[in-house]
Amino acid sequence: MTYPLSDHYDGRRFFNPSVKNARSLSALPKMMSEPRAAWPRVVPVQVAPPVPHDPSAWVTITFVGHSTFIIQTRTLTFITDPVFAERASPLSFVGPKRARVAGVPLDALPPIDLVLLSHNHYDHCDLVSLRSIARRFDPVLVTPLGNAALARRAGFSRVEERDWWESASTTPLPVTVTPAQHFSARTPFDRNRALWGSFVLEIDGRRLFFGGDSGYAPHFREIRERHGAIDLALLPIGAYEPRWFMGPIHMNPEEAVQAHLDLGAVRSIGMHVGTFQLTTEAIDEPLHALDRARAAHGIAETAFDVLDFGASRHVRL
Repeated sequence: MTYPLSDHYDGRRFFNPSVKNARSLSALPKMMSEPRAAWPRVVPVQVAPPVPHDPSAWVTITFVGHSTFIIQTRTLTFITDPVFAERASPLSFVGPKRARVAGVPLDALPPIDLVLLSHNHYDHCDLVSLRSIARRFDPVLVTPLGNAALARRAGFSRVEERDWWESASTTPLPVTVTPAQHFSARTPFDRNRALWGSFVLEIDGRRLFFGGDSGYAPHFREIRERHGAIDLALLPIGAYEPRWFMGPIHMNPEEAVQAHLDLGAVRSIGMHVGTFQLTTEAIDEPLHALDRARAAHGIAETAFDVLDFGASRHVRL
């Protein structure tokens, strides 16, 4: 499909307005030859269903793993980039494998009213997980341009495909697709044929931001300018080394803290960490780097931290 020309679409492919797109496939051999920290094969996780929402809280958020959160409000429950697969791969026997299982089993999900799908990479878009959710709950799915066909293939009948800065029209609460700095591909032949993005949701007069996958860029400031300060931001902090390869598409913790400040976030929670070894840094290095970045900016741990896998938090602002 083709879409209207814009500052991020040239008539054939999507692109990042403020930086050259991700490294080409020809750079992958060099990336794969970089020394990699050894990750543990398995890290124990206390698996449990999400705790029920506390009506006195604004939202109740449960970290499933990687970029998957279950978020409960007074009126509905939604899930972000649902991935419960053992591998982030098109194949079941090869590709990045989980070091930690999903903190909530797929069959223990509460009823899901809304799905946010930020882009089509395998560590964010797992068709088996999506098919299960579509079949059991028939929720609305919101996603950036070019991903609707994939969502319908997974069984979703109610799909809202939107460009950056466009709002969904049939969701049970206000949802706007906002920019991210990244790229897309599920095969060697469909690179940047679909858009990537983030989301701002309005919940009881407050704003929640789900960052998807992104390098650091001016869009965080622009999101605040257009939508106001964010009450809770879910920001990626992992899979960022080596910087020569990952810098344009994945923030490191220092940049994530800067994004937290750009958004005017009251509170942020880190994600995209400790699940799949996608890059060269150690499994716990993002957590140590986040500690250092918070200290450098004088930010309290309560303002930007990371949930344990399977852990839930009642957010009161």
